[in-house]
Amino acid sequence: MTRLTIATFNVLHGQPPSGARAEPAVLQSAVAALDADIIGLQELDRHQPRSGDVDQLALIGDALEAPYRRFVPVLHGVQELPVQLHSVRSSRVIRPAEPALQPAGGEATPARGASPGLADAYAYGIGLASRLPVVSWHVLNFPPAPLRMPLRVPGRPGLMRVPDEPRAAVAAVVDGLSGPFTVINAHLSFVPGWNVSQLRRISRWAARMPAPRLLIGDFNLPGGLPRTVTGWRQLVRAATYPSYRPRVQFDHILAHGPREVRVHRAEAVRLAVSDHCALVVDVEF
Repeated sequence: MTRLTIATFNVLHGQPPSGARAEPAVLQSAVAALDADIIGLQELDRHQPRSGDVDQLALIGDALEAPYRRFVPVLHGVQELPVQLHSVRSSRVIRPAEPALQPAGGEATPARGASPGLADAYAYGIGLASRLPVVSWHVLNFPPAPLRMPLRVPGRPGLMRVPDEPRAAVAAVVDGLSGPFTVINAHLSFVPGWNVSQLRRISRWAARMPAPRLLIGDFNLPGGLPRTVTGWRQLVRAATYPSYRPRVQFDHILAHGPREVRVHRAEAVRLAVSDHCALVVDVEF
């Protein structure tokens, strides 16, 4: 297979932009409509009460008939997200519960102090699902920025100082019929400067993986800045946020490598869930 549909989507744990309750069936139906061969997902829940106690990556993988999946937790434990404080630019309010929230550490390794099996229980993070066979998986973790950013949160007057969260990138080396290639999904910090540093480190990390390389995700960086930072080709230019009236592009699909990546379709797609549009591109190697 040389022609593929690649997508990235910050799912906001399946919550509609109106702040209504997350419904697993609505999330599954929305993502199935993208018909992506490979999809990168951010703000993804695993067995969280706020999103219906489901494994959202498994739900999405089943909808797309994508059996190759990798979930990377960045936080462990039950997370709460009051409707009136739902995310704007990742400005979530997380309240510790049992088991207490802890940053995830290392590649597929439970957080320090976490009980065995916690990574498979209550968690929040990013994921990647593929219809094509994945030869190997690779994970890069980042600690949270030690800063709180003043952000505007619906339901609260003025600005609210919001802490950053741990960040991660997950890479899949995919077995394509024309040879192996790499897809990397990332969710970067909203703290200026920290997201640029993370993106640069990811592009250097990716250099050891087979080309062509696709870097997708929510970078919290606007417009053409990711292209400038990495030197990679930007495959889609489209506003993705906020989904109900997109004005800025925070979600990106970049390409790098000696083999040509030809774009046949590129668009931002508004779905029934999330404050982000999904970004979709049909590519041919």
